Amino acid sequence: MASRLGEKLRDLRKQNGLTLEKLADAAGLSKSYLWELENRESQRPSAEKLTALADALGVAASYFIDEDVRSPEERHLDEAFFRGYQKLDPDAKEQLRKILDTFKKKP
Repeated sequence: MASRLGEKLRDLRKQNGLTLEKLADAAGLSKSYLWELENRESQRPSAEKLTALADALGVAASYFIDEDVRSPEERHLDEAFFRGYQKLDPDAKEQLRKILDTFKKKP
């Protein structure tokens, strides 16, 4: 069973159109080590290896250890939305909160 780290790594690798071999070359790691990271539960890579992977994939190393399951693109959109929300006047914020409340699932 893959770890959350493994899932994030595999998803991001595929989003970037990379094979295990291409990512291994880009990060200076072995293909078999990357397979282990993606597919084994107990893998605990060093900070150096996480940084090499993050650099090769264009993300911050913290992406792999953060429990946040959003993709980097989703995070960027969410952060941009929140920055825009912070700039609204109080009345507009209240209207937006009411609109968002209508999207919440009722039990």
